[in-house]
Amino acid sequence: MRRTTVSLRGLVLASHPGPTAVVTGLATGLAVGLGSTSGTTLLVTGAVLTGQLSVGWSNDWLDAERDRAVHRVGKPVVSGLVSSTALRSSALAAVSLCAVLSLATGIVPGSVHLLAVASAWAYNLRIKATAASWVPYAVSFSLLLLFVVLAQPGRPTPTWWGLLAASLLGVGAHVANVLPDLEDDRATGVRGFPHRLGRTRATCVALAALVAAVAVVVLGPPARPTGPAVLAGGVALTLAGLAAAVALARPRSAWPFRLSMAVAVVCVALLLMAGPDLVAAPSALAP
Repeated sequence: MRRTTVSLRGLVLASHPGPTAVVTGLATGLAVGLGSTSGTTLLVTGAVLTGQLSVGWSNDWLDAERDRAVHRVGKPVVSGLVSSTALRSSALAAVSLCAVLSLATGIVPGSVHLLAVASAWAYNLRIKATAASWVPYAVSFSLLLLFVVLAQPGRPTPTWWGLLAASLLGVGAHVANVLPDLEDDRATGVRGFPHRLGRTRATCVALAALVAAVAVVVLGPPARPTGPAVLAGGVALTLAGLAAAVALARPRSAWPFRLSMAVAVVCVALLLMAGPDLVAAPSALAP
């Protein structure tokens, strides 16, 4: 019994539960906001959840040796909570279930989501260590929005500004999320886009991308921005300003990362508030 409990805890921790919950919650919230039926919402939620689980587990499986090399004891494989073999099996099982659930929403939306998951796997396999490490995030986040919209009856398409905001959110989230592990990553030969920038510049790039994403959601729709949207935009700008100031004064502080994540949360909230506005009208398929 003890062994099973520890293994389950290790699987949960190795799934990267924070990002998995946020991305799954974003997809579910978008589906609900777009007026999805309960069946479609469940399929979207299940597809995105299993896809994210596969991405998290494959990340820790593929990084196991690097994590051991720098004694990253916060990782379940290094602390002995779960083996890399178990993570490999779990990742492959999750991505297989993801394929079934994704395609159950339809061939077109299902294929779009599987492409998003494939992009994330490509990041884990190789791209994370290159200057193009931001690309899978930009692609996967925009494809996530496209998937949720295409899963609706009639196969509508998302607005250009919705896709752009999602892509910018992905880039900002990627750069910010790497900040706590910059030194450990460098020690194991990982030199992605944020690592090449350095901590201070990477923080500024993350904040710029996230603020740009917020601005696009606030200003992108043809209608005049609502009061809550403007307020949220102001909050995001204030948080970004604080994060940039701390990053310049105390580069090693954890607060720039935390404040960057807060800006990302504001952007996610704005996307959820947009709801049906994220669907393009027939005459508004391009900017």
